[in-house]
This record gives sequence, C-alpha cells and structure tokens, in this order.
Amino acid sequence: MIPALYTHLGAAAVAAALVWQLQGARLGTELAEARLEAATQQLATSTAQRAADARVRQAEQAMNTKYQGALNAARDREALLRRDLDQLRAVADGLREQSADAARRLASAPPAAVLEYAAALGVVFEDSPRSVWGHGSKSCRARS
Repeated sequence: MIPALYTHLGAAAVAAALVWQLQGARLGTELAEARLEAATQQLATSTAQRAADARVRQAEQAMNTKYQGALNAARDREALLRRDLDQLRAVADGLREQSADAARRLASAPPAAVLEYAAALGVVFEDSPRSVWGHGSKSCRARS
C-alpha cells in the first residue's frame, strides 16, 4: 500500500501543480484583460482630450482672426479720421487767416465800404439757411 500511497501523493502533487499553473494562467489572463481595458480607456480619454484641445485652438484662432480684423479696421478708421482732421485743421487755419485779413481790411476801409460789406454779409446769412435746410423759413433759421 505504501507504493500506491506514494503514487497517489505524486499524482495529487502533479494535479496540484497543474491546478496552480492553470489558476496562474487564468489570473494572468484576467490581469492582461484589465490592463487592456485600462489602456483602452486611457486611449479614449487621450483622444477625447486631443479633440477638445483642437476645438479650443480652432475657437482661439477664430477669435484672434476676428480681433485682428477689428484691430485693422480700427487702425484704418483712425488713419482716415486723422487725415480728415488734418484737412479740417487746414481749412480752419485758412478761415482764420481770411477772418483776420477781413478784420484788417475792415479796420482800414472807408465807412461806405463797411456798410456795403455788412449788406453783403446780411444777404449771405439770409441765404445760408436756404442752402442748408432747403428753404428760408424762420424755424429753419432758429435751428441753424
């Protein structure tokens, strides 16, 4: 009986070793599947993050393009307004010179010439509302 006992013990030891290996292989497979699932989740998260980053960059680029367009338009408008301001200053300087010249001429003009000049100015100022408002009514003169 002893040899049969050793045979059974040996067979039990071999069976235990095989079961141990089978359990190890099964657990190894489960571990590999868990790692694969984690890697798949990481890849999906990474892909979603890259897509979100791309959308953010695209929105940022669109906003920067819009901002740059508005900035360029503002600069163009500023240049146009500066040019207009320079022209208006030149006109104002010319009018100032004309006014000073007229004042000098009036100061040295004879009284008859001053009266004639005053009458001419009256006609000019009388016609001024008509040219601005289209007619010479008193209500238009009040607005001008």
